[in-house]
Amino acid sequence: MKRNICVVTGSRAEYGLLRPLLEKIKNTNGLKLSLIVTGMHLSSDFGLTYKEIERDGFCIDEKVNISIVSDTPLGVSRSMGLAMRGISRAYERIKPDIVVMLGDRFEIFSAASAALIARIPVAHIHGGEITEGAFDDAMRHSITKMSHLHFTSTEEYRKRVIQLGEQPNRVFNVGAIGLDNINKIKLLSKATLEKKLNLKFNKHNLLVTFHPVTLENNTSKIQFNNLLKALDRLKDTYIIFTKSNADTYGRIINKMIDEYVSRKSDKAISFTSMGQLKYLSTMQFVDAVVGNSSSGIIEAPSFKIGTINIGDRQKGRIRAKSIIDCAPIQKDINRAFGKLYSKKFQDSLRSVKNLHGNSGSAKKITEILKSYNLKDIIKKHFFDVNFEF
Repeated sequence: MKRNICVVTGSRAEYGLLRPLLEKIKNTNGLKLSLIVTGMHLSSDFGLTYKEIERDGFCIDEKVNISIVSDTPLGVSRSMGLAMRGISRAYERIKPDIVVMLGDRFEIFSAASAALIARIPVAHIHGGEITEGAFDDAMRHSITKMSHLHFTSTEEYRKRVIQLGEQPNRVFNVGAIGLDNINKIKLLSKATLEKKLNLKFNKHNLLVTFHPVTLENNTSKIQFNNLLKALDRLKDTYIIFTKSNADTYGRIINKMIDEYVSRKSDKAISFTSMGQLKYLSTMQFVDAVVGNSSSGIIEAPSFKIGTINIGDRQKGRIRAKSIIDCAPIQKDINRAFGKLYSKKFQDSLRSVKNLHGNSGSAKKITEILKSYNLKDIIKKHFFDVNFEF
């Protein structure tokens, strides 16, 4: 009998990372892929990206609508409740042998909670990381404690998962799964990309992705406005915005993007969802990823481009030397751009190494999902690490 591997996805970025794993599971003898799609994938405000999943040739077993119509704390909490109810019903119908989930978003927390109650083993990707500025940090560690197999992107993160009490023989450092796409996908040429995106690259180009810092009280508007003021100072620069996720107060940022692009359509464009191919292809032709997205930390160094990382959202993550950290105030952002375009920094990019591995994560994860003995995996024993305080 085939082992039923159920994968849960709730956002465009997460699906892009998971795609090589979905393909591996789908094409591996002895495994059956089941797919639950929820969250932003089913929202018209975020591009109905479930259609992209279907165009890629994957069969969606369950669509769980969690009504993402509000990004207030009350609205997010309501969506979490709907996610737990809907996903638990999906598990009952699909009857997975193990559930695979990536990251730290609120709908993934709900998916892990539902699996815990249903006594279904969970395999978690990208545990052990730290993002001190977002409540995702607490959710990620909580998902780790509800999971039974762990796939981390660095050895340091592997050690941190073990520090949380997980058995070392269940924690695997497989590298960052998103890097599989960079090495596997045939990226678009500049001419093809310009045609598909309906834009013309300038002398300088920036890819801007900014999300709310969810552990701060409504700072989105002030911080993003400071970034827009800094962008206004740049000459001969084309700005490509990707819109915010369904985080608390993310719609404030998206409205500001719309207004900025409307005023400055000659130098800026925005996308609700670019898709993995166009997003990664764009990285080839920009000077930097700007904002506070994990893609600037994990994927951008592989292209040997700079990253201007603003504020505390990604605070705590391992960083390559291509990342420039700055405070979310205009003066500091201006300084960061000055460093980005300095000859010394540009010369240093040639020797940048990605600290999250190279590729091959999907293959490693699939092999473990296929071979690991799931008998009695539900009951976990806390692993004590000896520390001296």
